[in-house]
Amino acid sequence: MADIENMEYDSLLVRFKDILKHNNLKFTKQREVVLKTMYNNDEHFSPESLYVLVKETYPELNVGIATVYRTLNLLEESDMVTSLSFGSSGKKFELGNKPHHDHMICKMCDEIIEFEDNGIEKKQEEIASKYGFKLTSHLMQLYGICKKCQKKQ
Repeated sequence: MADIENMEYDSLLVRFKDILKHNNLKFTKQREVVLKTMYNNDEHFSPESLYVLVKETYPELNVGIATVYRTLNLLEESDMVTSLSFGSSGKKFELGNKPHHDHMICKMCDEIIEFEDNGIEKKQEEIASKYGFKLTSHLMQLYGICKKCQKKQ
């Protein structure tokens, strides 16, 4: 299993290096640890929370918040990470190497619940076909109140 995970990370790293090269940017350890931290933690990160985790995980490395923001923007532009927008609260990012899934987002605590539903996926394809629309991708975000917050009310 570890070998498969290493191969997956290695292929992400090769892709990341190609993107940097294409954008005339240098590959640095700081940029790599941003990618590696996201890979090793299956979470949705704000740039600030990712920065804190990088600093905790690699205290010996001088990584600035600007590096985290720039790296996330580059990764998002290259479709290596995806983001969820929280309006005035900003964005949260996740590595884009997971199978397709959708999100339920709690409006009270910002918890993000990932889910997959083949019935919803099929219905979206049917609707696109009905309108002669070629569906290439989509992002579904459902907003509401999670169980935990409902219990607090």
